Amino acid sequence: MLRAEGLTKRYRQGEKEVVALQGFTYAFPPGATAIVGPSGSGKTTLLNLLAGLDLPTEGGVYLGETALHRLSEDERALLRLRHMGFVFQQWNLIPTLTAWENVAFPLLLAGWPLAKRRARALELLEAVGLLGRADHPPSRLSGGEQQRVALARALALEPEVLFADEPTGNLDAESREEVARLLFQAGRDRTLVLVTHDLELAARAERRLYLKGGRLLKVEEAQGSRTK
Repeated sequence: MLRAEGLTKRYRQGEKEVVALQGFTYAFPPGATAIVGPSGSGKTTLLNLLAGLDLPTEGGVYLGETALHRLSEDERALLRLRHMGFVFQQWNLIPTLTAWENVAFPLLLAGWPLAKRRARALELLEAVGLLGRADHPPSRLSGGEQQRVALARALALEPEVLFADEPTGNLDAESREEVARLLFQAGRDRTLVLVTHDLELAARAERRLYLKGGRLLKVEEAQGSRTK
């Protein structure tokens, strides 16, 4: 299980101290958890800390019994490769690679041989409805198709935790619905942490965390709500 204990993040801006996140504690169960709040509420800071992309000023992040904040940068990178997947608003596909090569890239980093990489990538592209686009570079794919490739790539190594940062923010209505369907489908078998401004998208998650001013204000469960 992914959990945060007393997470606090402070920055220095000249002589001023900025508190981006204050005392955040939460254990993320399997299924989808949406993190919502206005701009500047600490959503992106929280996501970066949970993923080990940044380190807290105080508190810690744990994946099972592993304390991410106590690992070296290289150790955190290896943990992310093996246990986490990421879907971003801007897709972040490698423009010189085909769709299947983009999906297979984490497998290359993990040392998989070519034949196994290609077979796994094609399996995932079929699952997101893009097998026929496997040899297309990102420039020949629509925005929605690129995001589906990005989702397939995020699932390549069967991560325990899937992070999604505004995954439908740049999509039209039809593509948004297809990506959302696939994303929540993927979240059934793992922990999905979704950061979004889209309250309609967040409403589809099993639980919603509301942040404001760097603090966790409220947790809403699918069966009701409770205030923190």
